[in-house]
Amino acid sequence: MTLIPTTPAPPQDTTANPAPLGLCAFGLTTVLLNIHNAGFYEMNSMILAMGIFYGGLAQVIAGIIEAKKNNTFGLTAFTSYGFFWLSLVGLLVMPKLGWAAPASKEAMAAYLGIWGVFTFCLFFGTLRLNRALQFVFASLTVLFFLLVAARVTGNESLEHFAGYEGIVCGASAIYTGIANVLNEVYKKTVLPIGPVN
Repeated sequence: MTLIPTTPAPPQDTTANPAPLGLCAFGLTTVLLNIHNAGFYEMNSMILAMGIFYGGLAQVIAGIIEAKKNNTFGLTAFTSYGFFWLSLVGLLVMPKLGWAAPASKEAMAAYLGIWGVFTFCLFFGTLRLNRALQFVFASLTVLFFLLVAARVTGNESLEHFAGYEGIVCGASAIYTGIANVLNEVYKKTVLPIGPVN
């Protein structure tokens, strides 16, 4: 009797999809910040807490899980935007604690501008994913550059317009995250995301 060596099957990945967590964390925090940018309420602890704990930490966690799932795009996007939120809170809080001088309008324009360039580069990755993500990244790119223009010009109306555009961007991320959850739960398309063929 000849024994044929067999190769054990690779373990199946049973890790849950972290994308809805990352998208909802980004989306909810973006909506709440941009309601402020649109002029409805002042910068407050609610926005800062969301920036640290949901927009920040939850996205970093989602990015780490994406790494386990061998998803380079998800790792890069969620981890980066998680740390974007943490760094933004740092920019606002560190001067209040006396740790550093407040960022000038030129420094904030540079900060927002480099994030706009980064987002534009990631947008090209979404062209292989789905239409919903394409909209999220395209509208986020526009948001960053609107905020840059508002900082450079000091135009409050432009900042308010950017706030409304940011609400749309954040809402699109929430939609995409919830669509992922419901489509998976119901095993059918409940909310379409426009997959790329």
